[in-house]
Amino acid sequence: MLKQRVITAVIAFAVLLVVLFVVPPVVAAVVIAIVILAGAWEWSGLFGKSGSMSRVVYVAAIGALMVVVSLQLAAQKELVLQIAVIWWLCALVWTFFFPTKIPAAVNWLAGMLVLVPLHVALVLLYLADPAILLFALLIVWVADSGAYFAGKKFGRVKLAPAVSPGKTWEGVIGGLIAVVLLAIGRSLWFETDLAVLIPFCIAVACLSIVGDLTVSMFKRNAGVKDSGKLFPGHGGVLDRVDSVASAAPLVALGVGWAGL
Repeated sequence: MLKQRVITAVIAFAVLLVVLFVVPPVVAAVVIAIVILAGAWEWSGLFGKSGSMSRVVYVAAIGALMVVVSLQLAAQKELVLQIAVIWWLCALVWTFFFPTKIPAAVNWLAGMLVLVPLHVALVLLYLADPAILLFALLIVWVADSGAYFAGKKFGRVKLAPAVSPGKTWEGVIGGLIAVVLLAIGRSLWFETDLAVLIPFCIAVACLSIVGDLTVSMFKRNAGVKDSGKLFPGHGGVLDRVDSVASAAPLVALGVGWAGL
């Protein structure tokens, strides 16, 4: 299982590098949009017994919102990102009260709050500098990998057993330590102020955990383990972007402040 996860991750990372640094920006923008729409399709699968037409309508609604927000991006980008951060903080509180029944209308709205701001954040970070977007993704991935291996080795105290029984506080600590090491490495390479960078990266990593738990909550409510099977060993698109969805808006908001 681990071997399959590693192989898939290496291939996906190679594709990502091509998208970020090789293909023209318009192609990268299309790829980002396709990823978000694929996530919308998977989210629509969490509605229960919804037919294909209902799922198509939901994907179309997400696509329309992406277009509308993109057309207003220059004027509304900070507002969209701020709304996203507030949503994720509310989602954190929500996880404390799970299991709770999630009404269909709330499920629809939550998917929009997850996916549309993610699209805005990814586009803004890419336009600022593909390397910044890559670093944002690395924070999330390093936190996730550190948590996985630390949890496997030392995990005892459950983080949120009702939402994601496999996650532990020891894993969280391991993930944050890994992120601190990443921040130190970047600071040495690019001479960034560690007094600013380390707290920023820790905040991003913590919020990424909220994204993971929140999407897990919706998947558990729908009675599914993975949102899809696109990535062998990893699940679907949502399984790969859940943490990014919560972390990317904060990175996009704080990129200047953090000296990136």
